[in-house]
Amino acid sequence: MSIRTRFAPSPTGFLHVGSARTALYSWLYARRMGGKFILRIEDTDQERSTQEATQAILEAMEWLGLDWDEGPFYQTKHFDRYREVAENLLKSNHAYRCYCSKDRLEKLRAEQLENKKKPRYDGHCRDLKQNSSNTDPFVVRFRNPDTGQVVVEDCVHGRVVFQNEELDDLVILRSDGVPTYNFSVVVDDWDMKITHVIRGDDHLNNTPRQINMLKALGETQPIYAHIPMILGSDGKRLSKRHGAVSVQQYRDEGILPEALLNYLVRLGWSHGDQEIFSREEMIQSFDLTNLNNSAAAFNPEKLLWLNQHYLKTEEPAKLAKHLALQMEDLKIDVTKGPKLEDVLIAQRERAKTLREMAEKSKFFYQDFEIIHPEIKEKNLNKETLPALQKLRKAL
Repeated sequence: MSIRTRFAPSPTGFLHVGSARTALYSWLYARRMGGKFILRIEDTDQERSTQEATQAILEAMEWLGLDWDEGPFYQTKHFDRYREVAENLLKSNHAYRCYCSKDRLEKLRAEQLENKKKPRYDGHCRDLKQNSSNTDPFVVRFRNPDTGQVVVEDCVHGRVVFQNEELDDLVILRSDGVPTYNFSVVVDDWDMKITHVIRGDDHLNNTPRQINMLKALGETQPIYAHIPMILGSDGKRLSKRHGAVSVQQYRDEGILPEALLNYLVRLGWSHGDQEIFSREEMIQSFDLTNLNNSAAAFNPEKLLWLNQHYLKTEEPAKLAKHLALQMEDLKIDVTKGPKLEDVLIAQRERAKTLREMAEKSKFFYQDFEIIHPEIKEKNLNKETLPALQKLRKAL
């Protein structure tokens, strides 16, 4: 079997580090198994998806060095395909048109909540005789099996069983013909021959519905690995209140891509006591069976430690291009001063990030405009003047 994995972000914002970890795991598994890594942009949410976010995701992936073999594919360019598959499901009686109004659905939900029942569609249109002359607006719903169960043999969580009676008939095409997330994912994974789906465990509850649709289409299900989310130091889901959460933010703060990848790979995957991994070692060692089934906490100090390790051990010539971007951002002209490779060698023991290194290296290229009063009072006085004069003469 030829291994095919995919990373499928929604372009509604920057690339979150949690999504970057998912992309890394999918990329590593494909590389280790000699398979293909596919990039798919899930942009069916046209109100929230933007071209700027798409470009930011692509730039972040390139900066991390997570190269894709096929794509990027865009779901908005495949609407005809989704409608074709939905029509086939209608013909095979695995789907049906639902004419229920928004008011009826809202009233149904309110009644269910009032009676302390799980909100779900009641199947009102399930056995309605479909009349082709009916011009009322409708959505297309998948006809979920009434009985039986769906078993997910998950690489991370093990055997997870869902009862079909707990799953309602979800909408697969909206009234405007736009596919829903669960349906477009199924069609894409089917068409792209995805063998392994690695994604966050917040999607685990979607999996039985997607498996049932694949069965209705006569297709076998891929192998699933649902990885736990990343938490902040307070045990809550990682968000902006914990500091930087996007790949771009860490890049702008002077974190190296090698350090971020090395940190993320160990944030939910174990390989003995080894902490430092080259990209080649990650590929050789990575396996889905060693993924942890509990959430991991993000530790910024550990990331800084790793980053300084790479600052001290990587070839200065390789790091110079990253430092140059930081210098440019600080409007420092590096053409009038020492080579950046020499600055890296002089400063790598004194800085944990490239941003810190750039800020501490301004004096190599610029005169001081202001000397802090406390520093001036402490260091520029009668006692230090003779030594400073001798130093200046020697220089």
